[in-house]
Amino acid sequence: MKVINLGETNSALNNIIAQVRDRKIQKDSLRFRFNLERLGQIFAYELSKTLEYSPKEVMTPLATATIETFDTKIVAATILRAGLPIHKGMMDIFDGAESAFIAAYRKYDKIDEFHIAIEYCTCPNLTGKTLVLADTMIATGASMEIAYNKLVDEGGEPSFTHFVSPISSIYAIEYLQKRFPDNTCLWTAAVDEELTSQSYIIPGLGDAGDLAFGAKVG
Repeated sequence: MKVINLGETNSALNNIIAQVRDRKIQKDSLRFRFNLERLGQIFAYELSKTLEYSPKEVMTPLATATIETFDTKIVAATILRAGLPIHKGMMDIFDGAESAFIAAYRKYDKIDEFHIAIEYCTCPNLTGKTLVLADTMIATGASMEIAYNKLVDEGGEPSFTHFVSPISSIYAIEYLQKRFPDNTCLWTAAVDEELTSQSYIIPGLGDAGDLAFGAKVG
């Protein structure tokens, strides 16, 4: 697995990452969601540079223009619910993409013990297509792996998979690199080096789903 950290190069992306981490700015849920959407757009734009292109002829009101556009068939997937704004941003760029949705969450067996549970998945045919699977953060990498395997079980084997996670822990990156082959790539913008005993990223940004959509019961 290849890892691309866009945050290593200074750009306006860093300003957005700073805003989604800022506990004062986070209080505005509309702005928080919009910032995640902007991150999705940026990742989609950067990711688009790796796709396959060919020239196409477009008729303008005056003449014919030849433009290189990508031919790659994309399925944009996200892990509910925190990944929804990022998915929206990616679909703004990949407007012809298909979509997949999967619910993967921590189900606690005890106070400090949990497993990743999946209760919902909808997926188009993935065979021979490029899968882009997004979530706001990856702490351990387990939910991303389980979500990917479920999508493959439902839709078949993609030709290439891009994982998008604006904030990633170093532990998750190492975990995924051990388990995924060369035809996969992880895109991130910040790598955090600490996890709590309950596998929460430090400094992270808190609970992205709650910040975007409100606190959940239980």
